[in-house]
Amino acid sequence: MDDAAAPGREGIPLSGNQARYGALIDAALEKLRASAIAVDDDGLIVAANSAALKILGRDAGEIVGQDFHDLLHRDKFGHSVPRTRCRMRKALLTGDTRHGDVEWFARGDGTLVQLSWLVTPYDAGPSVTGALVLLYEPRQEDSDDSDAQPSAPLTELDRLALLAETTTQLTSTLDVDEALHRLAALTVPRLADWAVFDVLTERDEVRRVLVMEHKDGLLVEREDLQGPMPPVPAESPMPLSRALRGAASSLAGPATYQGPPDSGIAVEQQRLFTATGMHSAVIAPIRGLRDVLGALTLGRAQRHDAFTPADLPLLEDLTRRAGLALDNARLYQRQRKVAETMQRHLLPQLPVLPGLEMTARYVPAPDASSVGGDWYDAFALAAHAHAHALVIGDVVGHDLDAAAGMAQVRNMLRAFAWSHPDAGPGAVVTRLDEAVMHIAEVPMATMILAMLTPGDDELWRLSWTNAGHPPPLLITHDGQARYLDETHGMLLGTGAIRPRPDAVTILPPRATLLLYTDGLIESPHHSIDHGLDRLRRHAASLAHRPLDSFCDTLLDQVRPSDNDDDVAMIALRTPPPAQEH
Repeated sequence: MDDAAAPGREGIPLSGNQARYGALIDAALEKLRASAIAVDDDGLIVAANSAALKILGRDAGEIVGQDFHDLLHRDKFGHSVPRTRCRMRKALLTGDTRHGDVEWFARGDGTLVQLSWLVTPYDAGPSVTGALVLLYEPRQEDSDDSDAQPSAPLTELDRLALLAETTTQLTSTLDVDEALHRLAALTVPRLADWAVFDVLTERDEVRRVLVMEHKDGLLVEREDLQGPMPPVPAESPMPLSRALRGAASSLAGPATYQGPPDSGIAVEQQRLFTATGMHSAVIAPIRGLRDVLGALTLGRAQRHDAFTPADLPLLEDLTRRAGLALDNARLYQRQRKVAETMQRHLLPQLPVLPGLEMTARYVPAPDASSVGGDWYDAFALAAHAHAHALVIGDVVGHDLDAAAGMAQVRNMLRAFAWSHPDAGPGAVVTRLDEAVMHIAEVPMATMILAMLTPGDDELWRLSWTNAGHPPPLLITHDGQARYLDETHGMLLGTGAIRPRPDAVTILPPRATLLLYTDGLIESPHHSIDHGLDRLRRHAASLAHRPLDSFCDTLLDQVRPSDNDDDVAMIALRTPPPAQEH
């Protein structure tokens, strides 16, 4: 193995001494029947024989040059062993000969293998020293004795580390289901073989929402044990019933539920213990700030040691953190549901205009409450049989306050446009701006009001006014695109009273008109001109697409990935020329 070819940690070649060391002992290691790995004085692997590679399920190129401890050594839960607690590493670095009965090692496929080990110094020549690690399967009686002994309790440091990790994991998500899965992964198999979550809904119904089992080194969700549960009995002394009423945590086992069941929940608990084989369990309530949210059951089936009262304080600390996280997640999801309901009611059904196609899109802000100040509208005008108003607008913000302000502006605009059928778009928006200043609770808003009317020549005419909003985009059927920027006035809510001019254009046959909000084009890393040019080019390339495909593709291709604003769009397409009808 020459110097240049010898692999090293993360692709860094081994040093000359390391490479020569590996070459010297490669042949010697192959003569050993035991699994053997040679390391240098820093604990880096320099050679391994075929037996070691086979038992670890790895290739030589995968391990040579890697740190033996970091790559291979694990605890029984698959976590890295702290270096300060590793007897093997201490022996490697001090040059001592040491032996260990059973340790866990990570195989190449992610599974664990339990092996005994021997570390002894090795001298391959002047200034070339290291250690030899022999790995072998433990004696059967060693494994049996180990399995029969109670699991070592968590140290105080382990407990603090688990609680800190629980806090970090649970506070970094606002999704209830994700939070429960994270807590299951933190507690199984570290504390138990099973984790069972029973959750109270807002109607005080009980659902067994998650059952996780540790099986063959993996966490497996048992959907067959999940589902609706009977109601919580008011007086039952059984552990789960008491936990769901908010009582203290308690121990349980199969004998707890062997007698005649006092409730439907007791029947389900009998089924749970039978199906899982749990011989010992702890059950604790999950409490929010005001209500009991559910209960967590941790059970042991493969582990022979039973839970004791000393385990209850740790479980209560875990469920206390879980309760706060679930409370936050529920509040967020409740606000999200309210926002979605507002969105469904506030964003209108589009009218049907003879010969015209019309469609709209609304995409909520990714990190907000699923609705905001962006809106679109389309409605008939009283004075004209075929005249319609088109609106796109944006109230500052993207939360429930913005949604409420948007509703006020939208409804006032409809009232003004309907009650003044002969007024142009600029006059209507001027009256709206005055009302916003004195009636609505809206800080600022931008919008475009357009009026669409058919002409005697069967072409549609568009008159519009722009109050501080990105300009409409008109795309002809042959792929020419231009912004309608002939008029541009002040946004709403500034207090400045200025005339708002109207502009008029004739829409060509088979043309597409797009009204949109700034979430489609704005990015914190690019100028607004960059976003407008990007939209224009993409829209022109999609001129022949059906209108729904046109809008969906624009959203996919144009909306900046780093924009956290919501997006509203309304698009219409004019009919073909009369001779093509």
